[in-house]
Amino acid sequence: MQTKSSHNGSERAAIIMNLLEVAAIVFALDQLTKRLVIHYIPLYQSVEPIPGLGRLLLFSHTQNSGAAFGIFQNSGNIFLVIAILVGIAIVYYVANSPHMPWLMRISLGLQLGGAMGNMWYRVQHGAVTDFVDIGFWAIFNVADASIVIGVALLAYWLWQEDVKAQQQNSGQ
Repeated sequence: MQTKSSHNGSERAAIIMNLLEVAAIVFALDQLTKRLVIHYIPLYQSVEPIPGLGRLLLFSHTQNSGAAFGIFQNSGNIFLVIAILVGIAIVYYVANSPHMPWLMRISLGLQLGGAMGNMWYRVQHGAVTDFVDIGFWAIFNVADASIVIGVALLAYWLWQEDVKAQQQNSGQ
């Protein structure tokens, strides 16, 4: 028979594993795509991955020494420290949360994987390779997109929790 504390321990381990699985997938995809871009697209050159849709999507090889989407150029060391702190905070939060909905696990895993993907590349190369060019937005990469999607999912989850709390309070 499992005790409550061993059940909580196994649930916590499953939550941490889910977080790390999502983060690892994002990290691997980010590293793979950056390596492919470096190998196949010369720096500051563009490729049209889908013929005829170049105005909507290009792969444009650029280097970013700042934050996501090219902001705060030449501030790489600050963002290296921030990425490390974000990674520690996410792992600490998850390790100390006995229950966590799947959407929050995915959200935090996307953020962790993206932060670690850009951090790792920044350490290796001094800058991050960006390549997704949709024309009207700054050029970005898989890690940047994962962070933004993760934050959006977290905001959605928090909003839903707020709506539930308001409904419960109004029903009392």
